[in-house]
Amino acid sequence: MSLFLGKMCERIPGHKSATDHESILDIMPTKEVYIPLVAGNNTNFEILVNEGDQVYIGTKLAQTKTGFNVPIYSSVSGTYTGQTKRMHSSLRPQNHMVIQVDHKQTAIQAFEPIQYENASAEELLEFTKNSGLVGLGGAGFPTYVKYLKPEGIHTILINAVECEPYITADYKLVMNDPKHLIDGAKIMKKMANAQHAYICIKKNHPDMIDIVKQAAQGSDIEVKEVPNVYPMGWERVLVREVMKKEYDKLPSEAGVIVNNAGTAIELARMMEYGEAIANKIVTVSGEAVKRPINVRVPVGMPVKEIFEQTGFNTDSVRLMAGGPMMGKVIPNDMFVIDRAMNALTILPGTVDDAIACLRCGSCSDHCPAGLQPVRIANAVKEGNLEEMERRQAMSCIECGLCTYICPSHIEVTENVRKAKRALALQKKK
Repeated sequence: MSLFLGKMCERIPGHKSATDHESILDIMPTKEVYIPLVAGNNTNFEILVNEGDQVYIGTKLAQTKTGFNVPIYSSVSGTYTGQTKRMHSSLRPQNHMVIQVDHKQTAIQAFEPIQYENASAEELLEFTKNSGLVGLGGAGFPTYVKYLKPEGIHTILINAVECEPYITADYKLVMNDPKHLIDGAKIMKKMANAQHAYICIKKNHPDMIDIVKQAAQGSDIEVKEVPNVYPMGWERVLVREVMKKEYDKLPSEAGVIVNNAGTAIELARMMEYGEAIANKIVTVSGEAVKRPINVRVPVGMPVKEIFEQTGFNTDSVRLMAGGPMMGKVIPNDMFVIDRAMNALTILPGTVDDAIACLRCGSCSDHCPAGLQPVRIANAVKEGNLEEMERRQAMSCIECGLCTYICPSHIEVTENVRKAKRALALQKKK
């Protein structure tokens, strides 16, 4: 049985045609942006500006005090007015820096540009570290960290798969800027001293494949076509498909570094123009959206304002930060667009039609991490932490495939999330 035509993946409707060839709508906040003081799990920041200070696009606002080095830059021009705590897409209240916009969008150079062709791998790494670049595909992990120990790395995989339904933000980025995608791949290849760099694109995107191949002509960057299955965009599945290798914890164990296509594009732009992350393209789509659209907004843009300016009604629906498979349901629209967010998915309100588990085993058969979600769920019901750990609940990537294929309509993924939260809480104690 072929792995990618049978179990451990699924062909699911993409629902991407509503937005993939439509124009991007630029939206600005009417009054304020709220820049989250969040870098992965790190919320310990030093604030570098004072209340009342004038800031510009590219002004360095804050810097992590502990953990990985992650600076945060302003996405708008205006006046810094202080901090406030508000809902974050992580489902926790977090501190946000408030900037009152002046609607001039005056920009300054955040840092000195660098010519990657003439720079050493060490210089490229240092630039990436100080740029504040994080993974823009959803994880938000500091990009430079993957390149700190490049020993044994032979291949860079640029993930342009975007396998979740509805989302076309990366598609629009790549189609609009294939040059910087290729430049970004070259930069990452040089930072890792790798022998190969592949840009991975689904076979059902021949237009993207053609435009990237054209941009890559004369370079050593190659395009790898991958099957249109879910969750092909997960790095473990991508490494499995392209490299025919398995690993335990990190792709580096297989000699591979995986980066999102948007991250590669942003890195190349940063080096060429000396600009920090300011804007995000976000797909607003879903079954409950009459007019799906891609919007370009400043980081820190309130989601509520996006809906107000585009006429979306979020009454009696499920609002998700991210896609319908891996996104998190947010109880209100008071959160903002963060650096790693690429979608807002709006689905009809939930109907509790779940029935008892049929013990069909489909969730285990389809799990790309090779887990047994139903056994983890039973351990949650029993409060058996030892069993949750034995069943490796923490290895779940919350791809949502088990919930999607469950014939009993059980929220299987949510049960595993509960196990992960329970184990994390135990670890803190």
